[in-house]
Amino acid sequence: MPKTRAYSISAEDIASEKERVGGDLDRFDVARVIKLDDLELPEPGPRDVHLKILAASGEHNVDHAALADTINITESRGGKIYPGNSAVGEVLAVGGEVTKVAAGDVVLIHCNGEPDEFGYPKRIWAYDMPDSIGWYAEEAVVGDWQVVKAPLDCGLNLWEIAALPLRAPTAYHLWRRALGIYRVKVSREQKAVLNVLSFGGGVGELFLMLARAEGHDAWFCSGSPERRAALEQQGIAGIDQKQFNRFASKDDVKAFSKEVKKLTGGEGMHLVCDMLRGPVWPAGFAVASRQGVNVSAGWQLSQVIEYNSTIASVKQVTLDHTHYETLVGVDAATELYGKVFKPTVHREIYAFEDLPRAFEEMHQNVQTGIPIVRVAKDMPDAVSALVS
Repeated sequence: MPKTRAYSISAEDIASEKERVGGDLDRFDVARVIKLDDLELPEPGPRDVHLKILAASGEHNVDHAALADTINITESRGGKIYPGNSAVGEVLAVGGEVTKVAAGDVVLIHCNGEPDEFGYPKRIWAYDMPDSIGWYAEEAVVGDWQVVKAPLDCGLNLWEIAALPLRAPTAYHLWRRALGIYRVKVSREQKAVLNVLSFGGGVGELFLMLARAEGHDAWFCSGSPERRAALEQQGIAGIDQKQFNRFASKDDVKAFSKEVKKLTGGEGMHLVCDMLRGPVWPAGFAVASRQGVNVSAGWQLSQVIEYNSTIASVKQVTLDHTHYETLVGVDAATELYGKVFKPTVHREIYAFEDLPRAFEEMHQNVQTGIPIVRVAKDMPDAVSALVS
């Protein structure tokens, strides 16, 4: 196979940047660590698919890999990784045993890495899955189980579609678990309409779109006025996170809790989607209703949380950690593109060469929506009407 241009992250570059900033991650420049490289693709096997990458979405797991802020995943993977686990691609060729897609098809690529016996991934592709190569590249080779035909007639443009391959299944998984756990405790007859809260981010906004689609009341707590405005157009109320100083103190959390009680008639939030750690964790825990459920995917900022278990027990609050969806769940989430999932995309579509800057701006939290990178300059006719 010929070489392709692909972005990589090396443990050596991470160490160099940490030395430059004296270990201060607030000064860490992610763009100095994510570098354009040459990659020799593996020879496709009988169940493999050779892709031209059209567009990719910026994902927070790449920020973790570049910062090595919780674990140094690059070092544990042998010193270098090729990230990127959410993309849209055009099929160039398929192996002899592939039947689900053909050359010319446009597909989504998801990040389920090593499914267990129940279909849930133990590892994530292009992150902690050994030997996995990601899709921040001009071309890629993947197994046929990793691709899903893109719903090009769903009403979304190409950039909106590219925002969803990782986020939509994650939000779908979070929602069905949160609602399912709550219904174990409280029947629909006892409480039909729920109060649902999420804090910032692409997964959180999709979680709330699912809540609204099923008739529940939803609030999006974000510091971005652009993202709050976009969700308000879909019937999801906004709460300005900056109004509460991003929950920097106990007084800020108390003020937020008081506001939530006012918004919900004293009930609190039945379902909360957050990170179960970092600055939003105390706020999400504080506003949980009786029988409430707090769900989280990922582990940004920390792998450890602390909470008052007595309060959780008395209020019957359930905390649930999730990872990513099953392959069946990925297919189900894809059916909701454009019908339920209408993501907020950052106003600039980044060029392939600007991918490192896209991640530095994600790290700085200055983007107005989900960052999308246009990888291919020449797009196939199948998506020409979806590119603006």
